[in-house]
Amino acid sequence: MPYLPTGKELIDPFKLLEDTGIRAEMTVADFGCGTLGHYVFPAGRLVGPQGRVYAVDILKSVLSGIESRVKMESAGNVTTVWGDLERERGVNLPDGSVDLGLIINNLFMSSQHAALVKECARIVKPGGRMVVVDWKPSGSVIGPPPASRVAPDEARRLAEGAGLVFEKDLSPGEHHYGMLFRKP
Repeated sequence: MPYLPTGKELIDPFKLLEDTGIRAEMTVADFGCGTLGHYVFPAGRLVGPQGRVYAVDILKSVLSGIESRVKMESAGNVTTVWGDLERERGVNLPDGSVDLGLIINNLFMSSQHAALVKECARIVKPGGRMVVVDWKPSGSVIGPPPASRVAPDEARRLAEGAGLVFEKDLSPGEHHYGMLFRKP
């Protein structure tokens, strides 16, 4: 059986978040946070007790797992939010309410790429940022099937179509591409 690296071996969440310019007292939303909160809890540490992290997912079982970990780790700055990420206003967060929106390893799972990106962009403050990280379209034997992967140029087109401005490429790891966008 081939060795499959863990999430932390694929992408260092602290390094990636630091590359986005995250800092104390920011408000962050992780769209499609996943069961482990791979970015939620590192973001919580980086924004500190005066910051806020919203762990957003459509699966209530995922959010229940995050809530258990919040209690175990006394992560009082993390709040779970149930939401339909692929529907306009499907996430119950106000327009322009976060400094940093994260879409990490979720484009490939979405059937509504544009809606997902627009919904995350909606909640980002003017001057705030949004991160898109996903699997490189080819060259990796691990990860989702190549046919489900979203190419970087398509991800950039989606973000720019949602009114965001490309700021810089990120280097999340060998198997992923990343981009940072700013909301004017």
